[in-house]
Amino acid sequence: MKTLKYFALLAFALTLAACQGDWDEPSLSEPPYGNSSIDDQNIISIKELIARYPNVFASTDQNQQITEDIKIRGRVTGNDLGSNIYKQFMLQDETGAIIVAVNQSGMHGFLAEGQEIVIALKDLYIGGYRKQPEIGQPYNGTSIGRMNKDVFQQHYKYVGTPDANAIQPIEFDVNMSKEENSAKLVTLKNVSFTPVAGLGTFAPDTTADKTVQLVGGCVNRTLNEYSASKVVIRTSTYAKFAARKLPYDDVNKRPIKCNITGIATRYNDTWQILIRKESDIEVLE
Repeated sequence: MKTLKYFALLAFALTLAACQGDWDEPSLSEPPYGNSSIDDQNIISIKELIARYPNVFASTDQNQQITEDIKIRGRVTGNDLGSNIYKQFMLQDETGAIIVAVNQSGMHGFLAEGQEIVIALKDLYIGGYRKQPEIGQPYNGTSIGRMNKDVFQQHYKYVGTPDANAIQPIEFDVNMSKEENSAKLVTLKNVSFTPVAGLGTFAPDTTADKTVQLVGGCVNRTLNEYSASKVVIRTSTYAKFAARKLPYDDVNKRPIKCNITGIATRYNDTWQILIRKESDIEVLE
């Protein structure tokens, strides 16, 4: 009986090995995402792209289909790693930056900070959501929204490997041009949060903190150094650092200075700073 069992196991092992031998080796030469057939012809700067479509940013919520065979090339500066940026990422080159809206979560898994890509723009749409330049697809008629994830996969390709240090944040200036700097990576230096009631966190659960007013599922916090109509720190209640306390000295009852790095998006004439991840918050004291 033991001999029969041995031969049966041997036959099974040989059959399994034969089946495995029929499998193709996985290809490591092609990236698992994107469209490697995209060429490097007709690449323009992000600044030039935005300049070609001035009408879609002149007023609130417009879009226009891109019919030219043009491309942009830049590096990812912001993604959904910290869950404060949702179904979009920010692309920046030496001249400017733009939001790319895609109906897909978990994009940080294949679009890491510092990853350089080329986007083929023909047949995609460019628009201004509250005058913030975005690439995507029409939403509710004239507005701009997220493109289908399968569409996006056919419109970009990787260039090299991620280098998170390739694009460094510029120092934020409240008076800097919104047309030239929207969606850029910036650092607000030596700033402090306005004291708030309640739990005093970046974006608390409203069931636990009744003092918070949500705006589109996010909480806008203000800084002592800027008017609330000029600059807000915008945090989603789903951000991984949402429950973190705002920098504040409870003993001496005073705000603590910090440096904040994030994406400087615009909402009409207000700067909305999106912190990418908790390490973007540098407490100075």
